[in-house]
Amino acid sequence: MDPPAGELPLDDPDPDGPSPVAAPARFRNARTSIGRYARSGGGEQMRRAVGHYVRSGYGGAATMARRLNGTSRTAARLGAVLQPGVQADLAAARDAAIAGGKNAQSVLDAIVEAIRPVDGTQDAESSRRAVRDALSDVLERYPEADLLDLDDFQRQFVVQRFVGLDVYNRFCLDLGEKLDEHASSASVAAARFAEVREYIAATVAAEFDKLWAAGVTPASPDLARVTQGALRETFKVFEGYLQ
Repeated sequence: MDPPAGELPLDDPDPDGPSPVAAPARFRNARTSIGRYARSGGGEQMRRAVGHYVRSGYGGAATMARRLNGTSRTAARLGAVLQPGVQADLAAARDAAIAGGKNAQSVLDAIVEAIRPVDGTQDAESSRRAVRDALSDVLERYPEADLLDLDDFQRQFVVQRFVGLDVYNRFCLDLGEKLDEHASSASVAAARFAEVREYIAATVAAEFDKLWAAGVTPASPDLARVTQGALRETFKVFEGYLQ
């Protein structure tokens, strides 16, 4: 079924062709590095794990950026829906705000549904969790923020945070079990996951800072395309640690 007019399709990872076929044992090098990192810590092993994840796990920066085309499209939809003014997509969120006395959790749930409806896929669940966490993080960073009326800086933060967290969630889907398995305790595992999370999110944010400085906004009509470019540059940084 085609999406409604003006909406971005979210379930096609590569509209120009089929997703790249993964090679057997593609995560072998990444698993080795993430196991070493889980056991002993150290940023070098963590960065090497992420680098191998991109290079051998997904065939390099350009291929992985194409594979995450759905992330780019969701980012564009997130930026568009959160624009100021009356947005039809936020009608349910506004109803929830009225019904719940602007209860943040009710509003957050409604926004997640507007941005990324459930479709039963891991990609959708990853993105839904990333949208939710990005919205929660903007409230933590800006306690006075109104999710239905974010300012420019807050919208920028939500978009770039979503992208970073979506990449992190996918990393966890592929390698999280290995990290958990080799950590010496639950608290150590939690600390390792947090470090990976912030490393990925910070690297993504650095690329988005360049976009914002160049005049791109969350409302830009080509945000999906430039987000894919930012992802490609991010993945190049990750691969660079293997040089």
